[in-house]
Amino acid sequence: MAARRWAWGPPARAFSTTAKATVPLAHLAELPASLPTSRYTVTPPVQPWPRRLTARSLPPLLPPLPTPNLPALADRHALPHPPPLPPLPSLRLFLSLPSFNSHPSVRSFNALLHSLVSARRLRLAAALFRAAPTKLYITPNLVSCNILLKGLVGIGDLDAALKVLDEMPGLGITPDVVTYTTVLSAYCGKGDIEGAQKLFDDIIASGRRPDVTMYTVLIDGYCQCGKLQDAARIMDEMEAARVQPNEVTYSVVIEACCKEGKPIEARDFMREMLGAGYVPDTALGAKVVDVLCQDGKSEEANQLWRWMEKKNVPPDNMVTSTLIYWLCRNGMVRKARKLFDELERGFKPSLLTYNSLISGLCENEELQEAGRVWDDMVERGYEPNALTYEALIKGLCKTGKPNEGATVFEEMVSRGFSPSRLLFQVLVDSLSEPRHEDTIIKILENAALRGRDFLDGNSWEIFIRKVVDTTDTSKKHLDLVLDM
Repeated sequence: MAARRWAWGPPARAFSTTAKATVPLAHLAELPASLPTSRYTVTPPVQPWPRRLTARSLPPLLPPLPTPNLPALADRHALPHPPPLPPLPSLRLFLSLPSFNSHPSVRSFNALLHSLVSARRLRLAAALFRAAPTKLYITPNLVSCNILLKGLVGIGDLDAALKVLDEMPGLGITPDVVTYTTVLSAYCGKGDIEGAQKLFDDIIASGRRPDVTMYTVLIDGYCQCGKLQDAARIMDEMEAARVQPNEVTYSVVIEACCKEGKPIEARDFMREMLGAGYVPDTALGAKVVDVLCQDGKSEEANQLWRWMEKKNVPPDNMVTSTLIYWLCRNGMVRKARKLFDELERGFKPSLLTYNSLISGLCENEELQEAGRVWDDMVERGYEPNALTYEALIKGLCKTGKPNEGATVFEEMVSRGFSPSRLLFQVLVDSLSEPRHEDTIIKILENAALRGRDFLDGNSWEIFIRKVVDTTDTSKKHLDLVLDM
C-alpha cells in the first residue's frame, strides 16, 4: 500500500484542534441497503397566487437549521447482556454452595463477579477477586480478569485496572485483545493519550496483533485530545497492518472533522466509508451535509448526497431536509425543489422535510412557491405546527406584507400555538408604523386572551417600547389589554 502524504486534501489526512466522540468496545453488525432513484422535472412558480396565501383558513417548518441529534456509538453497537442476579443474594447463594456439597467453580465465580460489577459494588468484587485463590480455592481466569477490568474502567479507576493487568501474569493468565482494549479505553478516557500510545506500542512489540476495535479506541483517544492528524496516522497504520477500518472507525473521525469545522476532510472520509461498503448513520450524514453547507459548499453537499444515492443509501428525511434548507438559503431553489420532488416520488416526505423547503423558500422570499408546497403538504394530510406558521409569518414580514403576516399570526394563536419571542419581535417591528396601530393592538388583545403565560416579560417590553406612546388611543388600548 502506498504511503499517504501529509498535506491538506485527499488522499492525505491532516487535521488539528479538538474533538470528542464516543467509541464502543464491540464489533459491528451488518448494515442494510437500497432504494432506486429517478429523474424528475420542476414546474416553476406561475400565477395564480397559491390559495395558501389568500385563504384565511390555514390548513409544518424546520427551525433555521436542523441539528441532528447524533446517537452515541457505544449505545448503537453495544452487545446485549442478560440481566444479572441481584448482587447480595448472588453472594449468599455462592457462599452457601459448600453446604450443598457443591464446590464453587470458576464459572459460578465469574457469574457472581459480573453481578457485583454490574451493580457497581467494585470494592466487594475486588476483595472477592483477591480472596479467590486462598479463601475460596478458586483460580480466577481470563474472563474473571476482564470482568473486573471492565468494572474498574467503568468507574475511571485506571490505577486499579493497571494493577490487575500487572498481576495477571503471576496468575498464569495471558491478557487478550479484550483485556488490552479495556485498559486502552481507560487511558483514553483519562485523556492520557501518551500512556495509551505506549501501551499500544507495547502490545505490538509483544507480538500481538491489535484488532479494529483496539485501533478505533486509540483513534478516538487522539480525536478527543484534538490530535486529528495523529488519528489519521493511526488509520494509515492500521491499513498498512491489513486491519480495515469499520463503520465505527469512520464515524469517529468524520464526527471529529465535523466538530472541528473541516468539511472537506469530513466529505472525503464519508466517500471512503461509502466506498468500503458501510452505510453512514443518518445523523452523521446530515452532519456532513450541514458542515459543507455552512462552509458555503452547498453544491458539494448535493454531490455527496448523489454519491450516497449511487451507493444505495436509502432516502432519509433528516439528510434531505438539511440539504433542502441550505440549497434554498443559498439561492439554489430549483435544485432544492428538484431534490424534494425526487424524494416525494420514491419516499413520503416527513413534516420536517416540508418545513425545510417552506422555510428555505421563505428565507429566499419565494412566497408563491412556499404557498404551493404548503398546499401539497395539506393535501397529503399533514397538519402545520408552530414552526410552519412562524416561517410563513417571517417570510410575509420580510417581503413587506405584515398585514398578511398578522392574519396568519391570528390563526396560529387561535389553533393553540405560542409564538417565539423572535417571531413576536419580527411581527411588531414590521407593524410599528402608525398606520398599523389597530392591527398591532388586535394582536396584543389576542395575546392577552390566550392567558398570562402567552407573553413573557421580554415580549411585553418589546410591545411597550415599540407601540405604547402618550396618545389617548394607545392608553385606552393598553388599559383594555391589562383589564383582560
